[in-house]
Amino acid sequence: MIELVLRAPAAVVEALSDLLMDGLDALSVSVEDADADTDAEQALFGEPGLPAPAPGWERSTLKALFDTEAAAEQAAAVVLARFGADGAHVQALHAVADQDWVRLTQSQFAPVEITPEFWVVPSWHAAPPAARRVIRLDPGLAFGTGTHPTTRLCLRWLARRPDGAELARVLDYGCGSGILAIGAALLGAAQVDAVDIDPAAVQSTRDNAAHNGVAPGRLAAGLPDTAHGAYSLVLANILATPLKLLAPLLAAHVAPGGWLVMAGILERQADDLTAAYAPWLDVQVADRDDGWVLMCARRAAA
Repeated sequence: MIELVLRAPAAVVEALSDLLMDGLDALSVSVEDADADTDAEQALFGEPGLPAPAPGWERSTLKALFDTEAAAEQAAAVVLARFGADGAHVQALHAVADQDWVRLTQSQFAPVEITPEFWVVPSWHAAPPAARRVIRLDPGLAFGTGTHPTTRLCLRWLARRPDGAELARVLDYGCGSGILAIGAALLGAAQVDAVDIDPAAVQSTRDNAAHNGVAPGRLAAGLPDTAHGAYSLVLANILATPLKLLAPLLAAHVAPGGWLVMAGILERQADDLTAAYAPWLDVQVADRDDGWVLMCARRAAA
């Protein structure tokens, strides 16, 4: 394969990318900050819950892959003719060594330890010898592979939950891949409702539950309106802003004596969450991992 490397100002990046993919049949196009790793590097995404600081980089590097050198050279000529006057120019054109992209992608996802006996393991890896409980989960469209601190925090709480924290009926609100719902089922939950606003996440949860041997009668996935009644445990790994907005709803789902466990919260956001839930529950930080916190509350028994 041949890689064509271009430099372009923000004003033409989108149109140039569309031309490369749709008009010039590039196999792939990536866009990077041309000033990355310099003092001029610009953050494209803000912190969770905050707006992005800018819609794009002032200067971008575009890398397009083509099957043949002739196709790459033709693309370079067309790009210069269309966008040269707007500041786009060719930086390089060179061969790219063939790689086993599937193997390369898989190598980036290793088994994740939750506790010494509880692991999240991709399907292409053998489970560690010490693992007694294993969630088999491969990267997909929905959030949740066990690699993010917020997911690890929730799974760790499930595995080491306080005495008296029952898993009779569990709600995973914002289930994503279904990893928390599956974890709860594997750790003994009698009934798990997993809900998400994204139909793709609902289907991902169903597929992953089946792959882990969790019967549909034990784990039901659906849209948020399928959650009903009170639960002994409510899990919500989302982000701080939606968690604040959902405070009345999530608190109402916690049964007497039940627990609310939330993640997706930065350390500096903890006080805001405590205040948001104060009318219903006393939410406090229970665990920390790499700048993120897990917040929990228990409703008084009836």
